[in-house]
Amino acid sequence: MTLQQIAFLGTGLMGAPMVRRLLGAGFRVRVWNRDSAKARALVADGAELADTPAQAVAGAGVVFTMLSDGPAVEDVLFARGTAGHLAAGAVVIDTSSIAPDQARAHAAHLAAQGTPHVDCPVSGGVAGAEAGTLALMAGGAADVIAQLAPVLAPLGRVTHVGPSGAGQVCKLANQQIVAITIAAVAEAMVLVQAGGADRAKFRQAIRGGFAESRILDLHGGRMVARDFTPGGPARLHLKDLNTVAALAQAQGLTLPQTEAVRQAFSDFVASGGGEDDHSALLVHLERMNPAP
Repeated sequence: MTLQQIAFLGTGLMGAPMVRRLLGAGFRVRVWNRDSAKARALVADGAELADTPAQAVAGAGVVFTMLSDGPAVEDVLFARGTAGHLAAGAVVIDTSSIAPDQARAHAAHLAAQGTPHVDCPVSGGVAGAEAGTLALMAGGAADVIAQLAPVLAPLGRVTHVGPSGAGQVCKLANQQIVAITIAAVAEAMVLVQAGGADRAKFRQAIRGGFAESRILDLHGGRMVARDFTPGGPARLHLKDLNTVAALAQAQGLTLPQTEAVRQAFSDFVASGGGEDDHSALLVHLERMNPAP
């Protein structure tokens, strides 16, 4: 595969900073997005703009997708005929968060035409994408993932977690942990406020103790500042939690903590919070527990 020419399909909240990381590492990147203005904004950083996804992938050795969900990936790669324009020897890296069975179906479809596929969802949010510190969970062939190391390195730390679909399973598990921990921090903030302590001082006091986490650091900070500008919109986290629920049901699993937080996110999104950052689950809990 030719690594230097990259196509990147989907340049939204996560895709745009990932493209900038690749450009900063010296790769040539051609970009496409449904809302062309989001892709055009990257031209000033050195990206080449494509009018269609098929135009973006022409001649590219590596094709990234960072799209909202499985149907969006299906549409861009297959319904639009983009897969038919992939160069010989190209590899597709799907960094979107989609269902594992969808990832395996995409891999099989591409394998039929001789194109390797890696499902490689990421964790770390916009801040991680900007800093190049994302956790990348790669499912697929070990030799293909090893060859992609120079391309993935500017984005963060990659771990080969298993065969096709395994990356998406690990991302779902990651989303379980993130959602439950956000809920735990938010509930603690509600308790602290009701008990007469200062939320900011509380967070400061427990930093470095057993409750320390990236969630307490970043999302706890957002809760204190009440800055819910989306780095990870609540509606997308709910989408992942719904996929977790479907997978758990298919496997005959009972996951009570995950189900409880999924319902909380569902209620929050239904009340209009879908576009807020997932740390804004605090607002949902505050509505349930109005101050005296």
